[in-house]
Amino acid sequence: MARKLSRRLILRGVGASLALPWLESLHAGPTGSNDERLTEPPLRAAFLFMPNGVRPDYWTPPGDGEQYEITPHLKPLEGLRSEFTLLENLWHKNTIGRNGHWPKVPAWLSGGFVERTVGNDLDSGATSVDQLAAQRIGLNTPLPSFELGIDSPRTGIDTAGGGFPRALGSFLSWADPKSPVPKEIVPQLAFDRLFRNPKSRVVSGANPKDRSLIESLQRDETSVLDVVRDQAKSLRQKGSSGDQARLDEYFESVRAVERRLEASMRPQKRWINKGQFPLDRPAPGIPETHAQHVKLMLDILILAFWTDSTRIATFMFGDAQSSQNYSFLSGVKGSFHGLSHHRNIPETREQYEKIINWHTEQMAYFLNRLHSLDEGGKSLLDNSMILFGASLKDGNRHEVEDLPLILAGRGKGTLRPGRRLRAAAKTPLCNLHLAMLQRMGINETSFGDSTGPLEGLA
Repeated sequence: MARKLSRRLILRGVGASLALPWLESLHAGPTGSNDERLTEPPLRAAFLFMPNGVRPDYWTPPGDGEQYEITPHLKPLEGLRSEFTLLENLWHKNTIGRNGHWPKVPAWLSGGFVERTVGNDLDSGATSVDQLAAQRIGLNTPLPSFELGIDSPRTGIDTAGGGFPRALGSFLSWADPKSPVPKEIVPQLAFDRLFRNPKSRVVSGANPKDRSLIESLQRDETSVLDVVRDQAKSLRQKGSSGDQARLDEYFESVRAVERRLEASMRPQKRWINKGQFPLDRPAPGIPETHAQHVKLMLDILILAFWTDSTRIATFMFGDAQSSQNYSFLSGVKGSFHGLSHHRNIPETREQYEKIINWHTEQMAYFLNRLHSLDEGGKSLLDNSMILFGASLKDGNRHEVEDLPLILAGRGKGTLRPGRRLRAAAKTPLCNLHLAMLQRMGINETSFGDSTGPLEGLA
């Protein structure tokens, strides 16, 4: 019989630690003990934001029944249709008649009325749902919440767009109306938050082996797996055959991300012309390509959930008015925001549509990966609630009703995916947030402008 293992067991080495995924060999601790252990995987919640809206008729299917035809924007997710619910008729009334982009981002997870300020006194109007959850249950994990993104925060005032600070559209998470939560945009630093100990330093008197390990970790030359190799080998021998397979898959996933991080930091082989050219190079530590950047961040988010390093996370594919250039897509020439204002010119609109479809392709990758990871007969996706969507419906016209949203996962049996859920017109999106909070054991009776928890999810 396999030896029972502590849920809170973390492999530790000099300068690094490695939290474990859920293992079936774990058991509950004695009643009333301080070493409480989980008998089953926890519930996770992630909120993934896409900027610049969608083409409405390419997102929302015709009709009103639970069953629906897959639309062009949802086509990349067709193989996962049994794993998500298409949500309709949710919105935030506090975003009516305001700037097209900036104040809508903080409202997406809070429903707050975002104030127009001069920039040094930001006011989002409310705490975001992820941060309320982090305040209530975040102490159960090493990281109360995990905020990831792609773009650096913007500065200045958008005088052409209503006089709002651009910083408002740079942050999805708000600890309180005045305090945005910074997101990590450098993959290596996000990875280090999970596995490396940034406080480790070489101290006088350390033995030569420990000094060498700390120095190589600080230079990013040593895998965290190398640091905990002996413990990992011993742990594997104690686990069940199922746990051994899970650990092998987990360790390889960690190493695969490390290898990709290493590759992303290496200079690329490329032709260099003589003379000067006005090219802004990416900030240090940012991968060379946008596609590589996004996929690395998604994989790191998966590792964060898989190791139970956190149960609450946000990810921004871009800021409120993302001008990311998508010329790497066939037939696309230009920036996301610029192409979103296509004015129904077919050639421009088609390029915009391809960018939206690329984002749903990334979501398909993310959800498939969650679905592939076993947690005692259920998948990591089964044990999650993943909200994906935008704070605008029509990117061309800045419409705010019936936001484009999907809710993936089964919420540990509290969600019934595989259909569309059409709420009454102009139902507060905060009703969904309240329902998600309650499923995470947070017994709030209201959130934002909610009128009650969203019905029909189960």
